[in-house]
Amino acid sequence: MEPLTVGLLLIAAMVVLIAAGMQIGIVLFALGAAGVWLIRDNVNLAVNMTAISTFSGIQDYLFATIPLFVLMGLLVSISDVGKDTFDVAQNLLRRVRGGLGMATVAANAVFAAVTGVSIASAAVFTKVAVPEMIRHGYTMRFATGTVAGSSILGMLIPPSLLMIIYGVLAEVSIGKMFVAGVIPGIIVAFGFVALIYAMATFRPHKVMADPARDEIARRHDHVMGVGEMALKAVPILTLVALVLVGLYAGFFTPTEAGGVGAFGALVIALARRRLDLSRFWRILTETGHVSVSILFLLIAASFYSKMLSLAGVPQAIGDAVSTLGFGAWGFLVVYIVIVLLLGMLLDSSSIMLIMVPIAAPIAQGFGFDLIHFGIITIIAVEAGLLTPPFGISVFTVKATLEDRSARIEEIFAGALPFVGVMLIALALICAFPALSTLLVR
Repeated sequence: MEPLTVGLLLIAAMVVLIAAGMQIGIVLFALGAAGVWLIRDNVNLAVNMTAISTFSGIQDYLFATIPLFVLMGLLVSISDVGKDTFDVAQNLLRRVRGGLGMATVAANAVFAAVTGVSIASAAVFTKVAVPEMIRHGYTMRFATGTVAGSSILGMLIPPSLLMIIYGVLAEVSIGKMFVAGVIPGIIVAFGFVALIYAMATFRPHKVMADPARDEIARRHDHVMGVGEMALKAVPILTLVALVLVGLYAGFFTPTEAGGVGAFGALVIALARRRLDLSRFWRILTETGHVSVSILFLLIAASFYSKMLSLAGVPQAIGDAVSTLGFGAWGFLVVYIVIVLLLGMLLDSSSIMLIMVPIAAPIAQGFGFDLIHFGIITIIAVEAGLLTPPFGISVFTVKATLEDRSARIEEIFAGALPFVGVMLIALALICAFPALSTLLVR
């Protein structure tokens, strides 16, 4: 059997096995080994390549970035930093139409700059922002949709675990990926704010269920002074400055930034007395669980990618796309559509692990900057967090809600306008690559 035929059959087998419910890491490892065996007709080579990939796949110092940023995110999550950030944003925007929705987006954007995980943002702000919006008379659909929609900023605004995963799979600088995500993250965040203002202005019944309740709630709200706002905002802003300014100015490598950020988050948690020995042990254990699962997937994806290269699959697909006359932009459109469709069925990491090893070499062959291509990939993947039937951010909001009367379809409907904003931002970034590469140069 021709190597290319083997590679294409194993891609089909991967889709079937994942759809059947097998763990993606195990699927990638098993099919990678089977592919090497069939292509080279040598079972010993397959076994040896599996062992070598397992050893060499994560021995680089760079991979310490993953547990460090996971640890930082978990420490920040228990420190009530998210609540304080929302309180400050709410205080500043309390007089603006749709102000609490905008406050949720603003708080999510800042929170994203230190957690890097969309699910953490969704869980935190479901508890913090949704009850407050309901108290002010906002509709449940708008409140939950805003939290779910703005939570995707967690993976777009650096540091981001998806950026780390992409950087490893595409073999590009993680530090450059972090810097490249800043402008697109700001564009998406401002797009969300503009959406909320437009909805509150032109379709207020979709935002406010009871405007009179908003007036009553405002009279009872505590209005913070400058000093109190500064006290609440300084810890999170200091942490953001440590990580992002350190990275952008070249003071830290991504791994060093993760270490500095984790230490800063530890200091904040201790200063706020949110950390005792049992909580600290629980955080360390969870950091280990999350990090090991990600690293295992990266090893498996790296091995699978080598098998596909050995079979000549990326080259063959690239040649086929050229032969069909799609060209570079045709390839990009087809790729985005496939990623968006996969987002309806799979989680973000799984989509990256499946698509990037195949698509990155093709994109590079068509002349795309892999940093630019990475930002496009991450935005398209993140849109999947809000689309049914999978929509993991939407399900996180539903699972965290104290009000069990909210229906899952209601949350999906509330998040749908945010998907539209993301697609507009995606089109802009595709059309103007400088929006993602300007700060990298």
